[in-house]
Amino acid sequence: MDLAATRTALERAIDSLGSVAVAFSGGIDSTLVLRIAHERLGPRAVGVIGVSRSLPPGELEDARGVAATFGARLVELATDEVTDPRYAANPANRCYFCKSELHAKLRPWALANGFAAVADGLNADDLGDWRPGKQAADEAAVRHPLVEAGLGKAAIRALARELGLPNWDKPALACLSSRVPYGTAIQPAMLDQIGFAELLVRRLGFASVRVRWHGDVARIEVPPEELARAFERRVELAVAVRTAGFKFAALDLDGYRQGALNEALPR
Repeated sequence: MDLAATRTALERAIDSLGSVAVAFSGGIDSTLVLRIAHERLGPRAVGVIGVSRSLPPGELEDARGVAATFGARLVELATDEVTDPRYAANPANRCYFCKSELHAKLRPWALANGFAAVADGLNADDLGDWRPGKQAADEAAVRHPLVEAGLGKAAIRALARELGLPNWDKPALACLSSRVPYGTAIQPAMLDQIGFAELLVRRLGFASVRVRWHGDVARIEVPPEELARAFERRVELAVAVRTAGFKFAALDLDGYRQGALNEALPR
């Protein structure tokens, strides 16, 4: 992998923006975009994070810390997608309504504060996944510098590691609503329960975890290579999710895989 060429391609994509508000989550994709934007554009680049009940516990604090490591300005913008009945109904395109809410607030904020463009952390590998949020971003004329530069996840992590970004190997972490099967109505208390359960499981040493909500049952997903360790600590895992309010704990034998609930969607 030619990291010099990779970085140059990304720099060119970001330079073309002139000034930019980066939709920032604290994940590695948007972190890399913000890091290069801050380097290339200085005060003409800012990170903006949407803050709502669907944000996993600890992620806001982590995002603040990551942005601070390279001196980028971070703005916190309150979003309220959870109260949108279209989002709360949890259809297969739920993410569309989430990103619509974000960009309906982010775009006006960016323009009012002198930023010509809005960009996000969508990468080239994401194009092969079910991403209804991309439609909302495209409708809001959001730019995708990583896609424009042809960067997939492996290149992003390699470049982030070379740049010394502290979260270069951070596991992917989607919003809490992604733990609820499509068609099951989402309620704020449900998201709080999921977030608390995942926090307790992470404290047991499982950095990458999903707690899928199935009523009284919490279906725990950890990476396949950690299934044996999870089974050894099954009593502690059960206590953790029961502490969060679930009655039963199940360990998914397939292990964690991105977009597991999308498997139920028709092709």
